[in-house]
Amino acid sequence: MEFVFVVPRSALFPDFYPHGLVPFGVEDGTPPHGRGRADAEATIALRTFEDTVARDGFFVERNYAERTPSLKQVIPYSIVECDGRVLLFRRLSSGNESRLHGKCSIGIGGHVNPEDLDGSAAGRSSPIQAGTAREIAEELTIRGEYKVRTVGLLNDDSNPVGAVHVGVVQVVHVNGSVEIRERDQLEGRLVPCEELSAMLAQGANFETWSRMLVPRLGELLNQPIAVVS
Repeated sequence: MEFVFVVPRSALFPDFYPHGLVPFGVEDGTPPHGRGRADAEATIALRTFEDTVARDGFFVERNYAERTPSLKQVIPYSIVECDGRVLLFRRLSSGNESRLHGKCSIGIGGHVNPEDLDGSAAGRSSPIQAGTAREIAEELTIRGEYKVRTVGLLNDDSNPVGAVHVGVVQVVHVNGSVEIRERDQLEGRLVPCEELSAMLAQGANFETWSRMLVPRLGELLNQPIAVVS
């Protein structure tokens, strides 16, 4: 039986149910660097999100979570950037998530599991940060250093899968080299942002969250928010 980390929808989004990317702002509600004051209401304070996760998050059986839209399964979704290019990968038919087979993605991610509580012991990190580190270690080989920036939440209630998930969007800046580790499940390469935009315009088979993020890459790769190691 698999257990996954969830946060009640009402706690995560007490005032509105957003669609698409909601960037994290600073604590006083000021919009992120590069965004105008008019965008302030379309941001969420990172500290507010972290406090909500710590106070209201818990683990439930995955089958229950998959049919309960009042709970949002929290998915760390990491965009990997190296030498000014983004890691693009395609999920092979041997992968675990059959609904994603053959789709292109710019996000490395997965559920936060109970084992990630061990990685967040003694206050060193949150379960989300521990889950992020685990997913990166499982799916990638990184030679060199990397830093993770948490940049926003990604929400899509337009379909049954999106209705029970929320993405914690992160940018992983690699100073070194990066390769796909799970080559039996994924294939990938580093691609300029311009090529990703062209692929999207030409109808490439991107998964839903990646389709929503590709147009925002210029913003996401440049804004200095919430650096964690």
